[in-house]
Amino acid sequence: MTDETSTSLRRSSAGGAQARWPDLSERSDRETFATLHLWTQIVGKIRLETTPWTNHSWHVPLYVSPRGLETSTLWLDGVAFEMVFDLRSHALMIETSDGDRRSVPLAPGSVADFYAAVLAELRGLGLKPRIDTRPSEIEGGIRFERDARQRPYDPHAAQRLWRALLDIDRVFHRFRAAFLGKSSPVHFFWGSFDLAVTRFSGRTAPPHPGGVPALPDWVAREAYSHEVSSAGFWPGDPDGEAPLFYSYAYPQPDGFVDAVVQPSAARWSDALGEFVLPYADVRNADDPEAALWMFLTSTYEAAADRAAWDRAALERSPEDLPPPIARRLFEGGAD
Repeated sequence: MTDETSTSLRRSSAGGAQARWPDLSERSDRETFATLHLWTQIVGKIRLETTPWTNHSWHVPLYVSPRGLETSTLWLDGVAFEMVFDLRSHALMIETSDGDRRSVPLAPGSVADFYAAVLAELRGLGLKPRIDTRPSEIEGGIRFERDARQRPYDPHAAQRLWRALLDIDRVFHRFRAAFLGKSSPVHFFWGSFDLAVTRFSGRTAPPHPGGVPALPDWVAREAYSHEVSSAGFWPGDPDGEAPLFYSYAYPQPDGFVDAVVQPSAARWSDALGEFVLPYADVRNADDPEAALWMFLTSTYEAAADRAAWDRAALERSPEDLPPPIARRLFEGGAD
């Protein structure tokens, strides 16, 4: 990376209102997102193999952090370590509890080369994970070690995505905190490459039909073992949709597709089987957080009301909390 590029990136990551809700409209940026998708699969597979199984596959996601995307603590052969996609310095950082550190640059290149570099740095730390190298949830995915196609990586695009994820993560955490029932963490699934949060009614659901590409049906059935209302953000791909927010229910209650949801740019997608809201409409709203909050709450209410969830027992109202906490949670007040 040149000194000029590095200086520009430091300025753009310095914070402030101008860095909030960045523009993700460029199709060329989504080439970088596709590269990151495959890189996160490599790290995600390592997390999968070094973490005890948790219900609904909650042991496998990554998490948005002030540096980028991180695994949290992993264990292998008695060693605690962490892996972080540092999207400020543009390197995959690997650090053990003993203080040993290694890194792999994030730069244009092949998945095979990146995979080999990650394994080499892990071996240098005495860590030898064994993973299934087939990409998950990607139709016709190529094994990591065989994927020699040269792929782009634009650090500006990667940083814009991370900045967007930071903004979205904050709203998703507020949304999660307003629910007293079982709820997932706010987490980034590397298989589908999306940030998601899920609420549960507490009731069991009919077996999921499966059919997700490169994902065992038993994983999908376990993930949807109970009734859910789920929402998330997907950054799009080079050949498909632009970045969007989504919300769906499983099982889908009668009348759900006909619900009127907010804001006005939100719509039902027959192709995706869920409500969608373009990221661009949120970004360009007078109050992006309020627009996203309306989408999250109105689509959840459409699912919960039509499926007769016990909302009085599952939800938290401002009256349940001291005023300063209620203001931060329900009105998005100062942190």
